[in-house]
Order: sequence, then structure tokens, then C-alpha cells
Amino acid sequence: MNDTLQMMRELTEAPGVPGQERAVRTVMQRYFEPLGEIMTDNLGSIACRKVGSAANPTIVVGGHMDEIGFMVTRITDEGYLKFQTLGGWVSQVMLAQRVEIITRAGPILGVIGSKPPHIMPAEERKKPIEIKDMYIDIGARSKDEATEWGIRPGDMVVPVSPFTHMRNEELLLAKAWDNRLGCAVAIEVLRQLQDTQHPNAVYGVATVQEEIGLRGARTMAYLTDPDISFIIDTAIAGDTPGVTPDDVVAKVGEGPVVLLYDATMVPHTGLRDFVVDTAQTVGIPLQFDKMAGGGTDAGAFHVFGRGVPSLVLGTPVRYIHSHSSMMHMGDFQQLVTLLVALIKRLDADTVAALKANA
Repeated sequence: MNDTLQMMRELTEAPGVPGQERAVRTVMQRYFEPLGEIMTDNLGSIACRKVGSAANPTIVVGGHMDEIGFMVTRITDEGYLKFQTLGGWVSQVMLAQRVEIITRAGPILGVIGSKPPHIMPAEERKKPIEIKDMYIDIGARSKDEATEWGIRPGDMVVPVSPFTHMRNEELLLAKAWDNRLGCAVAIEVLRQLQDTQHPNAVYGVATVQEEIGLRGARTMAYLTDPDISFIIDTAIAGDTPGVTPDDVVAKVGEGPVVLLYDATMVPHTGLRDFVVDTAQTVGIPLQFDKMAGGGTDAGAFHVFGRGVPSLVLGTPVRYIHSHSSMMHMGDFQQLVTLLVALIKRLDADTVAALKANA
């Protein structure tokens, strides 16, 4: 396994729900340390600063570390765990899935359960089971036993989904591509800039608590004070049964995605056009899409200070906000190539011109 794939494995398999991203940050720091100056905020976000031939302008390439997951809220007298969702879950993808409860003493395996269909009335079987009626079974016989094993309210719960190559080895299956993808891109871009000149200072950024309100992005925008921000996040893949082009356009394996609109930001026109023109020049195919039902860290970065020209870039990922999701390695590599090309072109005069062309 090459260095990039090993880095992806470590990032996706690390547990890190909103507010408990420490294990992911440890991985990020280890990969960032050879690449530049490490900076952190007081919420747990991390950045790596690499200065090129000039200290300005400043460019952010960032993703968020937190994954959707759960938090233990109560242990029943019988030893089952009740939980709070963290991030946007749909109940249909949760039942019978394996999870790990991350305790101070180590991980404990569990499974999300509910009432079996055999004892449900016919009408009840037709309805989705509500999340409030689900529980996690860890095999404990009582509340006391679960407590003895180290379970406590507030413990994080994450899906069990090992990093896996599909039969088509370009396709990678894992948990938490949303958004360890962006974290991996930030590392890989800084790696590729090590042996080349760029007329700016670049921050690789990994934020906390995006899934519950873009919170780490607010503090990291203050810390990095960027002139330009490229926020990297997963794009919804539209190449699965039941999804139409009116829902989603982007397809896995057909190149990076430019997000034209989401619920938190309309991108800066000048920066968007600059990206499109650069992609055409270097031969990177682009896909374009929208996401009316969600937002990204760009929603916080673009309104920092006097405003930061920002754009969301990503790769199509199947089955996001579930236990396992799937991405294409070629899309990742093309996205990194595009970002490196953009950074090499973003000198002070170009950035000034972009700001004047909103």
C-alpha cells in the first residue's frame, strides 16, 4: 500500500464525531509535521502553513475532521445504550449496523437494534423505525455490567467500516469519507508543493464540528485570515439507481466537482471562473452540481472579516451519511492536481484581480 492509501486508511478508520476529533487530529498532525508550521485553535482544529516565494496572499485548502456518528446518552437497566445522533442520519441506514463505542478503556463493539418485524403489526412494518426507538446492544446483562466495562454517557459511537478496496481497485470503501476526503486532500496538496515554488502561503486546514454547524471553520478562518479559501468536501454521487440528473449530476470516476450552490454559500464568481479556466488549461475534467439541502465550511469562511472569495470543490462519493461510502481514487488525484495548479497561479496580482471580480 502506497503512502497516500495508507494515509487514507488511517484517516478514515480513526474515530472522530463532532466535538471528539482528537484521534483524527493526531493523524493529521503526524502527516502535517514534515510539511510546514503547525497551528491549532482552542476547539481542536489544526492547520499546517507552508510559505512559498511570498508570504502573501494566503490560501486555505481545508476539510473537516468530524464524521457523523452518535453519542451515548443513557444506559438502560438491562444494559442497552440509548444514543443521540450527531450529524444528519436517516433511520433506514442505521438498523442492524455494527458500531464501536469509544470508551476511555478502549473500543467496545455493539449493534444497533430495534423490535423485530415478526412481532410488529402489519401497518407498523410498513413504516420506518424511528431513531428514538433504536438502541445499541453491546451484550451487557445490566446497567452495572455496562458501566463496569467502561461505558459512560457522552462516549462517542462510530460506524464499523474498515478501509477496503473494491474489486475495481480504483473504488475505495470506508466510513467517514465525509470528510476525511478533504483532510487527505489538504495533506496531499502540501506534499506535492514541497518540491515546487508557489507565490503565496498555503494553509492545509482540518476543522472540527462541521456536521453540527460549521463551528471549527469560524475559529480557523480567524486563525488563518485567508485571502482565498478552497473548501474540500464530498459531493453526492448521482450514478446510482433511483437518482435522476435533476437530483444530482456528478458521477464517480468522471472528475472533481465544483459546487455551484449550497444552503450556506453562493460561490465567488471570479474565483469560480478562474478555477474552470485553470482546469481547462491543465486538462482536468470538471463536473458541476448543487446541494440545496446542506452546507460546508465555506459557509463560514466566505463571510469572515471583509469577505473571503471561496469555492467548494470535491469528488463524487456514493452513500454519504451512512455507515460506508465509496469514492474513486482517480477523482481524488485529479482534484489534488487541480489545486496544485491553482495555487501556483494565485500570486498577489491575480488574487487582487479576483477580489475585484466578484
